[in-house]
Amino acid sequence: MDRQTHFLEATLDKFIFRVAADRLYSREGVWMMDTGKPSRVRLGLSDYVQQRGGDAAFVHVKPAGTRLSAGDEFAELETIKATIGLVSPLAGGIVEVNQDLDLNPENVNQDPYGKGWLAVIQVEDWAADRARLLDPKTYLSAMWAQAEEELGAP
Repeated sequence: MDRQTHFLEATLDKFIFRVAADRLYSREGVWMMDTGKPSRVRLGLSDYVQQRGGDAAFVHVKPAGTRLSAGDEFAELETIKATIGLVSPLAGGIVEVNQDLDLNPENVNQDPYGKGWLAVIQVEDWAADRARLLDPKTYLSAMWAQAEEELGAP
């Protein structure tokens, strides 16, 4: 990304999880950021989700022109550990896909808030959608609770 991004961080066991402070999140760890174009929102995976999933071998994003309802799967991340279906928290249409991920799926792991973005969606009602999303601090708390549960921390 062109601008300097600030992060909130949480350390649990040997893991450090970063949450970009300039975007919104779904409980499932999909981040959203306004692109500066009316009703166009960029989506990607949080640092926590990409770390939990493991090294990306393939990233499949539905093609531009695909219509989505909130809750529809818009992408799939294949790792050596698992295949993870990613659901859109937004309703709208995919207008752009990060084609670079075809040749460089590792960008999802190496730069989840930058080069590892997944898609841009033309959203139907960004104002209403924003109200249902988590701000960075709230997502950090939700992510922390989930990480503690998964890692079996006290």
